[in-house]
Amino acid sequence: MEKSLSRIRGLLLLAIALTLLVLLLGVATRLLDAGLGCPDWPGCYGRLVVPDAEQAAQFSPQPLDPVKAWMEMVHRYAATSLGVLAIILLGFSLRMRSLNKSLWKYSAALLTLVIAQGLFGMWTVTLKLWPVVVTGHLLGGLTCLIAFCGFYWRLCELDPESWNEPAVGDDKTRRSMNPLFWLTLVVLVGQITLGGWTSSNYAGVGCIGFPQCNNEWWPEANFRQGFHLSPEIGPDYLHGQLDAAARTAIHLSHRMGALLLGITIVWLYWQQRDANARIKRSVTRLGMLYVIQLTVAYGLISFSLPFLLALLHTLMAALLLIALIHAGYQGLAWKRAVELNKVPVVRLRREYGN
Repeated sequence: MEKSLSRIRGLLLLAIALTLLVLLLGVATRLLDAGLGCPDWPGCYGRLVVPDAEQAAQFSPQPLDPVKAWMEMVHRYAATSLGVLAIILLGFSLRMRSLNKSLWKYSAALLTLVIAQGLFGMWTVTLKLWPVVVTGHLLGGLTCLIAFCGFYWRLCELDPESWNEPAVGDDKTRRSMNPLFWLTLVVLVGQITLGGWTSSNYAGVGCIGFPQCNNEWWPEANFRQGFHLSPEIGPDYLHGQLDAAARTAIHLSHRMGALLLGITIVWLYWQQRDANARIKRSVTRLGMLYVIQLTVAYGLISFSLPFLLALLHTLMAALLLIALIHAGYQGLAWKRAVELNKVPVVRLRREYGN
């Protein structure tokens, strides 16, 4: 069983890396204005590989831009590879169902998530970069990432060696983390959603300068238009359709969300200052990632959204989400270990509280 679990853990690590790659390729596709590089889905001008200009003209009046078309197709190929990997994981899990009945259920749920994410990819093209779908596509990708990470963490609990590290902390500290953890998670997901909405509406330049916005502390901002969540579909949303005041409102909201997130992370760290070593280490890592993310955001504003910094901004958001959920997961890990009968209860109480 241990050899099979090791193989699944290896596949999950590969899936996590591939999911991050797909996320970054999606961001790169949008930053290069290649989201509509192929006017159809799943092919490109009716083909599985990018055709030449003459073949493309026979399929669609939209002129072919080979660079943008290939960027879009590489993103799709990577996403398809992730789907294949999810199918392989399900196959391994089904073979092990006699040893662990829950593995195949997790794998089936993961495959369902990947398929749903593929549908969002289709709608992103067919609905011409509609901001609601583009933002949902980003959140779906992050959901897949967290699901793969959660599956990996769960499998690591089956390894007794993963519990060898001593930790100190009391039961009161562990229990009290739950409400604030959920609050921080809601704020972080909200902030990531605002980031996706900022990106899909091309509002990254809605505010120039920091800490002021467009040389004002509170510039003209149209929140009603900026957060109209059911805009008309089409003809397309390449480069956005909102006016400057609406984009400013979106950008300002994203900045205020960053401030609120910082407050909740500091609060969470203060609450967990006496927690066991695992939780405290996870929360510390979360704070460090937040500081790095603020630095990247400042660079984005100062240097007018450079491509590499924009990619790093998305990567840091994903790592923040992983770090926060991992911190919460550590608080519940001892219960899982008891259920799996891998660590004596006495030892767990010594390491994780009564």
